[in-house]
Order: sequence, then structure tokens, then C-alpha cells
Amino acid sequence: MSPQAQIVILLWLPIVTFIFLQFSPKKAVIISFLVAWLFLPQRAGFVFTGIPDYTRISATCYSILLLAFVFDGKRIQAFKFSWLDLPMLILCICPFFSSIVNGLGAYDGLSSTLAQTVKFGLPYFLGRIYLNSLSGLNQLAKSIFISGLIYMPLCLYEIRMSPQLHRIVYGYFAHSFAQTIRYGGFRPTVFMIHGLEVGMWMMAVTVIGIWLWQAKVIKKVWSIPITWLVCALIITFILIKSTGAYLYLIYGVFILFVAKKFRHSLPLLILIVTVSLYLCFASTGNFTTQNAEPVLSAISSNISEDRAGSLEFRLENEELLVQKALERPIFGWGGWGRSRVYDYNWEGVLVDISVTDSLWIITYGRTGIVGLISLYAAFFIPVSIFALKRYPAKFWFHPQVAPTASLVVVITLYMLDNTLNAQFNPIFTLICGGITGLVIQVPKKHKKLDSQAKKLHSSLPTKLSQ
Repeated sequence: MSPQAQIVILLWLPIVTFIFLQFSPKKAVIISFLVAWLFLPQRAGFVFTGIPDYTRISATCYSILLLAFVFDGKRIQAFKFSWLDLPMLILCICPFFSSIVNGLGAYDGLSSTLAQTVKFGLPYFLGRIYLNSLSGLNQLAKSIFISGLIYMPLCLYEIRMSPQLHRIVYGYFAHSFAQTIRYGGFRPTVFMIHGLEVGMWMMAVTVIGIWLWQAKVIKKVWSIPITWLVCALIITFILIKSTGAYLYLIYGVFILFVAKKFRHSLPLLILIVTVSLYLCFASTGNFTTQNAEPVLSAISSNISEDRAGSLEFRLENEELLVQKALERPIFGWGGWGRSRVYDYNWEGVLVDISVTDSLWIITYGRTGIVGLISLYAAFFIPVSIFALKRYPAKFWFHPQVAPTASLVVVITLYMLDNTLNAQFNPIFTLICGGITGLVIQVPKKHKKLDSQAKKLHSSLPTKLSQ
């Protein structure tokens, strides 16, 4: 951490204040989250005794929540709890019970609950109250697309020159430089923690861009035809060299085009069921590396032996961690590394022999099955309601629904990635809150839209929706 990084963290509240003075509260929330997560320094903040640390995520969420309350307090006060908010509520408070049952005390429980609430609860809550409509989510989708266009030249710079922007601006590398080398070139990190996070973000941007283009929601950005911009995004995304993100993009586009061609969300639902079944078997210790042997062989033969080896290493570590988690399956082991696996090395020193790569195993180990179910339920339940009840796939190509449909696909792919990686990004949680708020609403207010969509049943929309 450098002085300039600390200064930026301190200045973030005044910067958010300026953003709220320039834009409407809804737009200010969107811009603030995007700018914060794409450009604030990594591993920067302040450590305090007796109170939670002031970090990148807390600076982001506290500032936006405070300014939202100052500029738009009535909206916050008008919030009404729904049963669909229950999974996120459980996710936020279950660290308290994990601390209590592990004898770590109420203070540790309250501190852990606050940290979990800041990480997941606040982005969800802000999305829930500000982006709970098609127009709000559409504005977010368009903003994410534009943020990707801004990030694109930065990615290209680091692909050519190596990941140096964080060091140039903030004076230090955010992560191990060795992990940025991939396939004889460089994988950009820009201002994110890892190239995997950049790959996931640019995948999301590209999926959204493709669908905005296909549904004719946007024709030009900065007087440049969207066709050219999407092509540039695809090329940049390929150059990022993130193998897993390639597969996510292919499947995400497949989901959307099946919705367009066959007016069905079956591929999305299959993905949700598959991830859920995998977690069910893996969390009970019934999924082993041997079960994944056909997949590992296919990856080794068709993609890369290194990628197959990396996946095998993760699965082997997850087997160890699952066995440890099963010792305390309900609320987990709590924090302080208690869920990890330790053994004595050749010197007789007790050392950590486990590696936690995926968010699901981290959540399971720390907060048990209660935390794991609530995490995935918070994302998958509103997505399923959107696809099955509120806005079936036959409406996804309508210009007013298409941007939100692309966000639904993106956060589902994000949760798929969390079964392999742990690249946290609060913007995906912000989307989750917005979609939850949308599906909670009584659909009668969208009857006019549904009527319009039915008229488009046999033809593609051509009118630009702003």
C-alpha cells in the first residue's frame, strides 16, 4: 500500500458526493459502484482497533449508502422486506451464529456479520431499492457496457506492455506478477486484483454488448456503430487469455440465442440445476476428483494440460476442505482460518496444506450449509422467477427486456464461476438486488409491455428503445 492509494481511499467519499451532486441518485449509485470497483486501489485501506477496517469494499459501500440517504432518504425509508430478501438476510447474519457455536464470542460474531453485510448486503440493498425496475436495470446494463469500452484500451495496453497500470498509478503491484503471464503473453489486471476478475468482467461486458446490439437497444455509442464496438470487445476479450471466461461467454450467448430462436430459457435453467446438483454432491463429500476424470481428460485433450492440471488441483483441495467442513456442517468453523486443513511438515511445524480457490468452499467452510444455501439461493431464486414467471424467454428480445435478460444470464454465469474461483465483485450483487426487486413487483404494471411483446412473437423488434 502506498500513500497515493491511501489518499484515494480517503478522497472517495468527497468523490461520491460530487457524483451525487451531478446526477440523479439512481445514476449516481450506478456510476459510483462502477468507478469504485474498476479504478480504486487494491489492498488499500486503514486498520482500526476495536472497529472494522476501512477497506476498498467498505469505502465503496459506506460512501454510496451515506450519500443515498442524504440525497434520497425517502427511498431508503420506503423499503419493504420480502420473503425473497430472506436468503440474503441469512447470508449476512449467519457469521454471527458461526462465531457463537465455535466459541469465538459475540464480538467476533458481530464483527463478522458487519463485514459480511458490507460485502454482500449493502450492494444487494442498494440494487434492491434503486434498480428494481426494467428501466433501472436497463440503465445499469448500458452503463456496464460503456464501462467495458472504457476498460478495453487499458486491457489492450497491459496485454502489450504487461500489467503495470496499478503500479504506475498507485506505486505497487496488486497481485503476483508471475500469475499475469499466460500462453506466451500477458493477462491484464488493470485495477482489479487478478486477471481472472478482469476476464470475468470483460466476459460480462461482451455478453451484454452482444445482446444490446442484437436486440437493437443501442445503435451507436460516441457516434461509433455498436457493431464495431462489439467486434472490438470480442477481440479484446479473446486477447485477455482467460480460458474459463471463454466458455462462459460461449454458453451465455448460447442461452440468449436459444431464447431468441426458440423462445425458451431451458439452457439457463439447466445451468442453475447443474450448479445446484454439483454443490449438493460436493458439499456432502460425494463428488471426488475421480468423478471429474472425463471432464479433466476432455480439457487436457482439447484445451490445455495446464488448465486440466489446475482444475484437478482445485478439486483435490476441495475434497480435503469438504471433509473438514463436514465436521461442523451447519454453521461451519467461523473465521480465522479455522476451516482450512493443517498438518505437520517435515520440520514438525503445523502448516496449512489446503488452498481455497472457490467462493463456494470458502463460504461452506466458514458458515456451513446455512451460508452456502443462502448465498446461491439469493442469486438463483430471483433469476428463476424472472425466467419462469415474470419475463419468460419469449420476451427477452424485446428492447425493454433485453438488457435485463442479459444481466440475468451474466449473474448466473458469475455464480457458476464461484464454484471454481473466488473473484468477488459487488456489481454482480448489485444486479442481484435489482432483479430481486423487479420480480417482487406485481406484474400487472407490465401488462402493456407483455402485450407489446406478444405482437413481436413472430417478428424481431426494430424500434430503438431508449
